[in-house]
Amino acid sequence: MSVLWDREALIRATDGKAHGDWSAISGVSIDTRTLRQGDLFVALKDVRDGHDFVAQAQNAGAGAALVSRLPDDAPDDARLLMVDNPLFALENIGSASRTRATDAKVIAVTGSAGKTSVKDALRAVLSDQGQTHAAEKSYNNHWGVPLTLARMPAQTRFGVFEIGMNHSGEIAPLTRLVRPHVAVITNVLPVHLGNFDSEADIASAKAEILEGLRPDGHAILNRDNPWFELLATRATSLGVTVISFGSHAAATCRLLKHKQNPTSASVEADIMGEQVLFKLNAPARHQAINALAVLAAAKLAGADLAKAALSLGRWKPGDGRGAHKSIRIEAIDPASAFTLIDESYNANPASMVAALETLRLAEPGEGAHGRAGRRIAVLGDMLELGETSAERHTQIAEAADMAHVDQVFACGPHSRLLYDALPKAKRGAWAENSAALASEVRSEVKPGDVVMVKGSLGSRMATIVETLMQISHGKKR
Repeated sequence: MSVLWDREALIRATDGKAHGDWSAISGVSIDTRTLRQGDLFVALKDVRDGHDFVAQAQNAGAGAALVSRLPDDAPDDARLLMVDNPLFALENIGSASRTRATDAKVIAVTGSAGKTSVKDALRAVLSDQGQTHAAEKSYNNHWGVPLTLARMPAQTRFGVFEIGMNHSGEIAPLTRLVRPHVAVITNVLPVHLGNFDSEADIASAKAEILEGLRPDGHAILNRDNPWFELLATRATSLGVTVISFGSHAAATCRLLKHKQNPTSASVEADIMGEQVLFKLNAPARHQAINALAVLAAAKLAGADLAKAALSLGRWKPGDGRGAHKSIRIEAIDPASAFTLIDESYNANPASMVAALETLRLAEPGEGAHGRAGRRIAVLGDMLELGETSAERHTQIAEAADMAHVDQVFACGPHSRLLYDALPKAKRGAWAENSAALASEVRSEVKPGDVVMVKGSLGSRMATIVETLMQISHGKKR
């Protein structure tokens, strides 16, 4: 078992009191379902009180549990680290982790869209050049960021952290904890408008990530975004060097050429004076723009740019973020397949339009008896848009790439407005929720079709993806 933390280091970091017989910790966990042998189980209070699961964690092999009280069902010899507040203690462990990783180059990523994909791409690119630490999932909130920090080995060469927010003031304490050398803001879009008075306020909230940058830090900002000047001015006021990316003529990292294919693209770019040519396993233009930020961050962190570009060509978007999957409808006939584009993780107006572009670029196949495949969009509500929700859903029906969609299925009260604004010939079906819509979509999909599924996380569009994935298990209709 590799040692991540020893007993004395955790006592110093948390000012806690140890109880029971334990000496070393191999990992940090907040969930007994994924806890591994030797982990420190942190008893957070969230939907459930983690103290109720301490005995279960110990029985599963936890090295110790970080608690604020002795659980009722804990044995006398329970392996514990007693603190006043487990969340605050987790933050202190994260801070200690950041301090001890003296050789690590740390990158923090935020933005209204694309931040998880940029984080994942950076992890893939940098892992080819040195020991890299990043969260496997989108752990970007008040407990996810300190948890990811607490898990970072002391020998880390590259650390990549995603920082999200729903309200003003949420990013600032997290970026001060991470203390990045490089901060990336992918974009500022009208997301979470229900929690802000204006899009300018969203931009100001995203700019909080700059407050934690080290004195010699760099801010990587989207030059094509209308809020670039606001962000750049804020960075300059903090003494931070600005590196811009995009197709703008003045961008420090500039997109020169972008040739799209159904499932990929070839990209030529100038990254701070170095020209690179690389493949990207994602066809849409916005993904190529984000790739510039990935390469810029990698270069600023000390990675070899040419090697990073090669690594980027091997990376693929994860589930829910544009992954393409071929699914057979009849198990005995490999030719009877349709393509699923899984964009189910989240949605906002800009990413919805981008997903429709991805669907347009996809080439439907040939179905049974010479029937041509179709482009099918399965759309759920875009949430947290405030008073602009009705207008922004209706506008999606008018998007240019919607003209290339053959049929639309939709679910949720907001998407009903989108659905009703479409020509009748495009309307497949509408339902109250994704569970009700799933069977409608499954019964309609045929060989050769390309099906794109998109919606906000709260719309639970992954339910439809899971239903479509089940077709490949030999279940005939």
